[in-house]
Amino acid sequence: MKKSLLILLALLMVISLAACGSPAPAPAPAPADSGSAEAPAEAPAEASYKIGIMTGTVSQGEEEFRAAENMKAMYGDMIVLSTYPDRFMQEQETTITNMMAMAADPDVKAIVMVQAVPGAAAAVGRVRELREDILIVLGVPGEDPDVIADYGDVIIQTNDLARGAQIAQQAQAMGAETLVHYSFPRHMSYEMLATRRDLMKAEAEKLGLRFVEEDAPDPTGDAGVPGTQQFIMEDLPRKVAEYGTSTAFFGTNCSMMEPMIRQTVETGAIFPVQCCPSPYHALPAALGISVPEDKAGDLDYILGQIDEKCEDAEMSGRVATWSVPVNMMYVEAGVKYAIEYLEGRTDGKADAAVLTSIMSDVADGEIVLETYGDYDHYYLYLGAPIIF
Repeated sequence: MKKSLLILLALLMVISLAACGSPAPAPAPAPADSGSAEAPAEAPAEASYKIGIMTGTVSQGEEEFRAAENMKAMYGDMIVLSTYPDRFMQEQETTITNMMAMAADPDVKAIVMVQAVPGAAAAVGRVRELREDILIVLGVPGEDPDVIADYGDVIIQTNDLARGAQIAQQAQAMGAETLVHYSFPRHMSYEMLATRRDLMKAEAEKLGLRFVEEDAPDPTGDAGVPGTQQFIMEDLPRKVAEYGTSTAFFGTNCSMMEPMIRQTVETGAIFPVQCCPSPYHALPAALGISVPEDKAGDLDYILGQIDEKCEDAEMSGRVATWSVPVNMMYVEAGVKYAIEYLEGRTDGKADAAVLTSIMSDVADGEIVLETYGDYDHYYLYLGAPIIF
């Protein structure tokens, strides 16, 4: 009876929130998914279960949102979609409520959350009170690794520790003499991001690069995403005026990327990689690339378009990313892993061999996963840079 009342309460809360919330974003052409265009042969034709996907909205994490839509298009009613709010720090109860609403459906046997923003641990904790049977896959966790490790069955994260040195090395290889790091106190309270910053700074100093830290407004704060983006638009040219065009820029938040790329190209500076590496992440919008419907899903096309735009802007060799859309890969791999688990084709909840195989297929190339600390279910991924 207690569980039934909790489920009913969660559903009523979702209905009331939907009534007073903001309208859903207008449909837009989805960026290509990072793997195959069709469901794998082993996917069930009519599954007896559902898989929930929770992502950010278009304004906070368009790549994950579109990747979730791609999974819905691929698998149909088997996929249940939900989002967490843009102001997730202040509205963690909404994140909890939305995840509980998915878990209230007894057919939902797995939930994939990318990005697993602060509030994910509390949400999963509440779900576990109702449904211990649900497989929880968390991508890009935003909470302390040793905390979130107790909540996710499978956790996937970009290897931010290794990226610290990689970003500094990439900046130098592209001709940088100064490396500017934009962030804000909330992100620097995350252990992984703070340690990455420290490693980036140490490597930059080892390579002879000037390392500059700059605080930007938090997009979850009062000024929201527009405030963060306006700051980047105004501050980046000031940094170039101060340090010169041999200055590389890196930011820790997705909303920073489009204005950062746009101003880097405008000023002739250096952009070594996004916070979440991907050819689709902010690069097309910042460079004015329109992807026709018949080219959606064509990674070679988008890479070629970015190449052309960089060459036209006389920015060849000064803009880079990874060739694999990382967060989109986490969504797709998370769903396909959940299918393998629910079909009984994994060795327990965390099967590194199966996950590696799926991610390699999605990335269209062999990948290597490392485990974080002593955890056998917490996986780190590091990709290779590609310079346009």
